[in-house]
Amino acid sequence: MSQERIGKGEEARLHFDWPTLVAGMIAGLGAAIAIGIMEWFSVAMHFPLAVIPFATSIVLVIGSPDAEPAQPRALIGGHLISTLVGLSLLKLTGPSAWAAAAGVGLAVLAMYLTGTFHPPAGINPLLVISNNLPWSFLFAPVFLGTLMLAGFAFLWHSRGRRPGWPQRWL
Repeated sequence: MSQERIGKGEEARLHFDWPTLVAGMIAGLGAAIAIGIMEWFSVAMHFPLAVIPFATSIVLVIGSPDAEPAQPRALIGGHLISTLVGLSLLKLTGPSAWAAAAGVGLAVLAMYLTGTFHPPAGINPLLVISNNLPWSFLFAPVFLGTLMLAGFAFLWHSRGRRPGWPQRWL
């Protein structure tokens, strides 16, 4: 079957063709390599991988590199801004379920207002507040991790069949 765009009111159809399979395998390999690097990074930085919020970012940047939230401005800025929101709210209120919920909502607003909307970064305030994480979390793993992820994505896409990532850096 060939890949077709699904219009309004049409049923989603499963499709299988070799280009789709190969693209999926390449994206899956890239995501697995990136997660392996993040796992190493999490051990080196003494943060469990579950507290490093990059798995969905990797899927987005590797699997949908043309999407606006997959561009470096959104990837790096979204994670930094949402983490800053979480850390600031944690400092003001302390750790609580309500603070974590408010943090996610405020992070979405902040990402919208700054043009750095990156949906995977929405979990950062939840992680920060519910785990009572220190300000150093902003630098490592968040800032260093997003730079590593952007660098990995750049190398991955420039060496692969889809050069041209990113569409723009800022």
